[in-house]
Amino acid sequence: MRENRYAGRNMARRLLAECFGTFALVFAGTGAITINEVSGGVVSHVGVALTFGLVVLATIYAIGNVSGAHINPAVTLGFWFAGRLERGWVLPYILSQCLGGLLASGILRLLFSGHLTLGATRPAGPVLQSFVLEIILAWFLMFVILSVSSGSKEEGLMAGVAIGSVIALEALFAGPISGASMNPARSLAPALVTGQLSHLWIYLTAPVLGALAAVVACRCVQDEGCCGPTRKETAC
Repeated sequence: MRENRYAGRNMARRLLAECFGTFALVFAGTGAITINEVSGGVVSHVGVALTFGLVVLATIYAIGNVSGAHINPAVTLGFWFAGRLERGWVLPYILSQCLGGLLASGILRLLFSGHLTLGATRPAGPVLQSFVLEIILAWFLMFVILSVSSGSKEEGLMAGVAIGSVIALEALFAGPISGASMNPARSLAPALVTGQLSHLWIYLTAPVLGALAAVVACRCVQDEGCCGPTRKETAC
């Protein structure tokens, strides 16, 4: 009985951490986009990219030891595909991440009720261009995550710096074209709240494809055992 209560508390802690972490990511990141637009560009594109990178870095330090700080359904699926995360955690993690994102976008809607997009991701050019770009961005992000993480947890000084830097880098050069989402929850939340659903499929599918492809790439170049049961984290 005591073990069951402990397992229940552990699950609640991890799911709340993912919810809070994704809330922070969406609130700060899409909030920076929104504030940049309503302020006439004061934050700047560079500022928006740095905001995304820094909030992820801070979140890894804050909750990496609790839930792993996935804060991204594509990352959660990537860890599962790599054999580092039990299947039973996948759906609860993804639901918690989406809930955190929706809460953040809901609050931004209250704060900026006249804004039409609230940082929703949309392709600036051809749809295929953004689709392929998002696959590659997510591939590189997941490849780095798999290389610097322990099991299914993103934690530690180097993990925070490496992952946050990759996100800032990719947002810097790819943001003007595809929005550099790399994260289905980050795109889903503002799209649902504002009704900007026309290109949402890109940002729900491309990051997942990229993350899964990164697992294959990691197995090709990293030491044996990088991905597989030896690196799997148990449910407790």
